[in-house]
Amino acid sequence: MKNQIVLSGEGLIIEDVIAVARKNVKVVVPKIVIDRIQANWDAIAQMLVRGDVMYGLNTGIGGFGNVKISADKAGELSTRMLRAHASGYGDPVEQEIAKASLLLRLNVFAKGYSGVRPQLFLTFVEMLNRNVIPVFYEKGSVGTSGDLAPLSQMGLVVIGEGKAYWQGKIVPGDVAMKKAGIPIVPLAYREGLAIMNGSQFMTAIAAFNIFDAKKLIKQLEIVCSMTIDVLNCVESPYSKEYNELRPYKGQNNTAANLRRLLAGSELMKQPKKNVQNAYSLRSVPQVSGAARDALDYIRKITEIEMNSVADNPIFYTREKVCRTGANFHGAPIGYTQDLLGIVITDLGNISERQTNNLMDPACSKDLPAFLVKSAGLDSGLMISQYTQAALVSENKILASPASVDSIPVSGNQEDHVSFGTIAARKAREIIKNTEAVIAIQLLATCQAYEFRKPLKPSPTFQAIYKLVRKVSPAIIEDRAFYKDIEKVVPLIRNYKVLKTAEKTIGKLL
Repeated sequence: MKNQIVLSGEGLIIEDVIAVARKNVKVVVPKIVIDRIQANWDAIAQMLVRGDVMYGLNTGIGGFGNVKISADKAGELSTRMLRAHASGYGDPVEQEIAKASLLLRLNVFAKGYSGVRPQLFLTFVEMLNRNVIPVFYEKGSVGTSGDLAPLSQMGLVVIGEGKAYWQGKIVPGDVAMKKAGIPIVPLAYREGLAIMNGSQFMTAIAAFNIFDAKKLIKQLEIVCSMTIDVLNCVESPYSKEYNELRPYKGQNNTAANLRRLLAGSELMKQPKKNVQNAYSLRSVPQVSGAARDALDYIRKITEIEMNSVADNPIFYTREKVCRTGANFHGAPIGYTQDLLGIVITDLGNISERQTNNLMDPACSKDLPAFLVKSAGLDSGLMISQYTQAALVSENKILASPASVDSIPVSGNQEDHVSFGTIAARKAREIIKNTEAVIAIQLLATCQAYEFRKPLKPSPTFQAIYKLVRKVSPAIIEDRAFYKDIEKVVPLIRNYKVLKTAEKTIGKLL
């Protein structure tokens, strides 16, 4: 992990966002960034003297965009619009995503087109580095004109208003700033709109979704390999010779992972019971591989957005002109996060079907129903699969794309919106649900192995089996299985399954 992240407006990647927001890595700002922010601010001052009419600077905004504001009221306009736009609703955003949102907005400012003073920019940087993280609410953005409601609430802290996370607690914004030793900054003209008019909340969620989804896909492959192992599936679907005839990068990487994960299994050397296995078992390279390829595309689009001037209006320093448009529009994030939600939902589908192959003797051939010896007296993991089914079906509802919807606002001035933030929020919930779906499959796979002893599965299976058994003992008779689920989900959510596998056989593709 990097010791520090350079905030320059260029080259920011998803791992940088995670490092700052989750690991509290500090950001540094090159002098050239401060110089271009100052030059941009000076150019705007000259444009004002020249008498230019500039949207959101000396005019109202949205439906009031044609209302001119006197120069002496422009700073007051910034403050009033920030307060008025801080109109979100719901639960506070997770602290790490709130911090990522601030980081991404500062990366826009660093490009030198947004019309803010270096003083405001550097104050936000200090907030970031001292962990004064603004509190804002998860709902209220339609994803066009940016994330207006959440980013406005985020901006209140810099003027000593709103609320902030400080040392694990939510406190008034002015209190957090005082405790951190950061002076508050009254806003000048333009700065209110500069804080709010971008896609950084949805993009912050997207960054975390992509980071977590990449690890989730690998962990799905690990748990799938364990299921394939314990069911002694036919191996040809995972062979190099078979998969290279369909040369998708994702498919072939998944197949290569499966071969390494299955290597050394005594179970897989036993006579096969089937000529070929169910689709959910033999199509893991095709399905997980397609998810990998989709994620590569989603990442590419998201990192472009992270390093773009997602703002409006945009002020050009050298030309001394102001141009308006829709660079705040969330369509790129909306489309790709909807795709991510669909992809992860389908991975949950395949996980639940593999679990069914373990539970149903008609599929497994020789495992007891619901993986319990005393059938009837005990139910085993029967209802745990119900929970899987409920989560998978909930995901299918959540996977309905948000970006196909739109609703006109602001007196029809803003008549096409992206719902990119809702797409990202839905994808995040789908990821969390799918973590639990895969955790239940892992429980079932480990329980299935109790009926395969003393034959040994692969070394990876053995290592993860031990990891699971530390928190969830073998099922001898029924117990309250919600406790097992609660203990096994963190093994997926905190990437412990992945870390254990890679400690055993090396880094997976």
